[in-house]
Amino acid sequence: MSVTSRYREAWEGFWREAPGGPGEVLWDADPALTAELHLPLLTPHLLDAGLPLVDLGCGNGTQTRFLAGRFPHVVGADLAAAALDHARRADPAGRAAYRQLNAADKGETQALHAELGDANVYLRGVLHQCDPDDRQPLADGIATLVGRRGRALLVELSEAARPVLGSLAQGPSGPPPKLATVFRHGIAPGEVADDAVPRYLRSAGLSVLASGRAPLTTTESGPDGTTVRLPSLWLVAGRED
Repeated sequence: MSVTSRYREAWEGFWREAPGGPGEVLWDADPALTAELHLPLLTPHLLDAGLPLVDLGCGNGTQTRFLAGRFPHVVGADLAAAALDHARRADPAGRAAYRQLNAADKGETQALHAELGDANVYLRGVLHQCDPDDRQPLADGIATLVGRRGRALLVELSEAARPVLGSLAQGPSGPPPKLATVFRHGIAPGEVADDAVPRYLRSAGLSVLASGRAPLTTTESGPDGTTVRLPSLWLVAGRED
């Protein structure tokens, strides 16, 4: 079984069992706390806001539907067919399109680029969830999708998130329910060094145009009842003219 096959099966199992309501999974935070805050980081660097936008790793489509109200053509893409089932059910009006995609597969990203042309890309918390062998191929897939004129915004857990997650997982009562569900399906977040993220992008032929730090909001609460916000870094990448 390949690394990608194991990874796909883990995500299919997770999404088949996931509840359908908003905020029921760890990262399904309200767009007002996620995509709406991230868009101003991307917008100044867009060469063409009219390009299609791919929400890569869209899951149940919460952010995709928000983005569909702000870009003319939005495609929610995910590895797991079960995730896309959730996304389509939550979008009966068809505000966005949805596509099963292994973004670490060169042929699949090339096929989507051939269909869409250059695209802007949004992904939140995807790279650190990949198995290590898939991280550079994922960055290569992002580069394929953006082409010459697209831009990509990545929001990824930073190294500083590890002790926060460790503290949650090792609490007296064990990990809180939503985090425990992620672990149970073998999707424990992997540590990615902060300086590795731009290296993956540069190796894929992209330039890092801007970067910074901002918390990644979850739907989980800590022992004190406050929302867990994980330290993260963000990067805007694309090809420079």
